Amino acid sequence: MPLESLQLLLTIASMTFIYLIVVTSLNLEAGFLGLPNFGKMLAVISGALFTAWFSPRMGVLLYNLAHPGSQIYVTDYVVQSNSIVTTLNPWLAGSPFSAALLFLITISLSSLVGGLIGLISVIPSVRLREDYLGITLLAMAETARVIGYNYEPIAGGTSGVQIPDPFFGFGDSRYLYYVAILAPISAAVFLLYRRMQNSPFGRALKSIRENEDAASSLGKDIVKSRAVTIFIGSATAALAGSLYAYYTLGVIATAYDRFSWTFWPWVMMMLGGMGTNLGPLVGAFTFVTARTLIYTYKQMLSSFLPFNVVWLDYLLLSLSIIFILLIKPNGLIKERPLIFFKVIERKGDASKEKA
Repeated sequence: MPLESLQLLLTIASMTFIYLIVVTSLNLEAGFLGLPNFGKMLAVISGALFTAWFSPRMGVLLYNLAHPGSQIYVTDYVVQSNSIVTTLNPWLAGSPFSAALLFLITISLSSLVGGLIGLISVIPSVRLREDYLGITLLAMAETARVIGYNYEPIAGGTSGVQIPDPFFGFGDSRYLYYVAILAPISAAVFLLYRRMQNSPFGRALKSIRENEDAASSLGKDIVKSRAVTIFIGSATAALAGSLYAYYTLGVIATAYDRFSWTFWPWVMMMLGGMGTNLGPLVGAFTFVTARTLIYTYKQMLSSFLPFNVVWLDYLLLSLSIIFILLIKPNGLIKERPLIFFKVIERKGDASKEKA
């Protein structure tokens, strides 16, 4: 296989896996609970910023424990970011256990921190209607981006920071092995969500989405369900933010904007089908593939288009929304009614026959 084709496939695969995690979490919040989370970027950027802050410090700690006689002394992790990475990467390449430990601890803590930040962000408005809660999350997400962009000690502010590469030892095959790591992680998230969505908890979320008053009268705690869902969804999206940071090997706040990490996931979810189990997978794969192909070959189309090719991304977003709303309003995979209602109908028919 030509090198360019392999790189294209690896890009599609890696971004599909990362976006699958984000869209799956958004589908739980918006598709199952009916919560319009317009601040999905908040959890993603929280995971990335924590990775940028924690990963170099954890890497230096592990290095100093392994080299008590030649420790690294750091006075400013932002200013010394390049030198830290230059020192740590060769050592991580020769110490697979330390590299794996650094990677696993970082993404786990990033997920936990993202979940807590998402939970804290909705405390003031968790009792409000869904639309007010969605606006609150949107404001919180923009606040996090502004803080990350202007407060340098977290992730270098406008300059960004580099982070240690646990996969440095794989050399030119680094992205191939990283995709091999992303695949089981995203598959595990997808399968866990699918099981959760088919559980009584998932059916309870759908009942709240359809009628809050009826669900509340049956003993469902609306506030608790929202809080738990936001925590789970934010923790999962923060995991994706951390994985994306390790994919790019650097973090700068401008890379985590509403367009890429809120609007795109919404379009993917709507395209695949809101409230369905397979919708996030179908939507993420279809949209990432189309977008990557357009981004890769858009210069070849410049002579055939009456406008600058830099606007193709925005045109793709607009056309996708129009396609979904006019042709496939329920997405490529339509949500099926709950099995619970089918069982009731069958029991009802059986009782009529006996009568």
